[in-house]
Amino acid sequence: MAVADGRQARPLIVTEDEDLLDDLLRLCAAAGAEPEVAHGLPTRHGSWEGAPLVLVGDDSAGRLTGRARRSGVLLIGRDLDDHGIWRRAVGVGADHVLFLPDAETWLVDRIADVAEGIGRQALTVGVIGGSGGAGASTLACALAVTAARSGRRTMLIDGDPLGGGLDVLLGGENVQGLRWPAFAQSRGRVAGSALEESLPELHSLRVLSWDRGDSVVIPPPAMRSVLAAARRRGGVVVVDLPRRVDETAAEALAQLDLGLLVVPAELRAVAAAHRVASSVGMVLRDLRAVVRGPFTPGLDDEEIARLLGLPLAGELPREPQPADAEGGPPGGTGRGPLAKFCTEFWAQAMPGGGGVTT
Repeated sequence: MAVADGRQARPLIVTEDEDLLDDLLRLCAAAGAEPEVAHGLPTRHGSWEGAPLVLVGDDSAGRLTGRARRSGVLLIGRDLDDHGIWRRAVGVGADHVLFLPDAETWLVDRIADVAEGIGRQALTVGVIGGSGGAGASTLACALAVTAARSGRRTMLIDGDPLGGGLDVLLGGENVQGLRWPAFAQSRGRVAGSALEESLPELHSLRVLSWDRGDSVVIPPPAMRSVLAAARRRGGVVVVDLPRRVDETAAEALAQLDLGLLVVPAELRAVAAAHRVASSVGMVLRDLRAVVRGPFTPGLDDEEIARLLGLPLAGELPREPQPADAEGGPPGGTGRGPLAKFCTEFWAQAMPGGGGVTT
């Protein structure tokens, strides 16, 4: 949340309890926020009304009774047995009553939302190959490149540790920035802005891929934390996922808005894709088929989608030349069947049809 002169609005702390103040300052630091502190009553013009979040110590509640009502007021106490705190909460118009230390995690998340200026979460799309060599990674890269080219904030996440690295597919294996091993021990909340700024920037999008080391494990809590941070930045997040649904893949699937299952138009590939769809469908409700040509006689895209029991997201004809024939990333030229599919997909998938740039 920004104020009129462009500065970032800060949470307001109102307390004269030094121990409580120390705790609240510590929690603000953990959330990446620099608060304003009012030891008595807020006196600076607009501080009470303009702060995006007000943390009121229970010691100060009585002095604030009668203040102009506003949303975003949290009353902070320590004594779970003090039933009078609920009456004082009504007096200051508090949205919530919190008790420390029990509510520390919740409070850090709320402060961090303010610090990051949380708005609409990113539209998050997963791409999964229905069979080996289906071209899922190529489609994931093309979707991300197309979204970024249209001006949307875009992040591409490589969720397949055995896929060879999406940074390689984008021609950026030597670009500086963090890769998955740096986030493998992530737990709890990861700051979205810090994540975005730490990643390699390729073709106007941020990419979280693998390094060339031997590590091929993303613990489930790390996937949960990193993907949640990526989504909070808004715009578009594209995730390239493995065909095998383990605990880590399930964490990613649980945060997707929709998934695309890429299926070559061959009977054997359709049989393999059916098994993938069955396992993915236990976690992800909105899974759609993307059928890739060339087509076997008598087996068109609608028939394949019917056999899989999935809605059809579209047909992806064979590219007339390799996606990287001109030295750019998949879909980078904006021409050809792959780029056309991606453009039409985002036009339909983004809120309002055509999407919102961020």
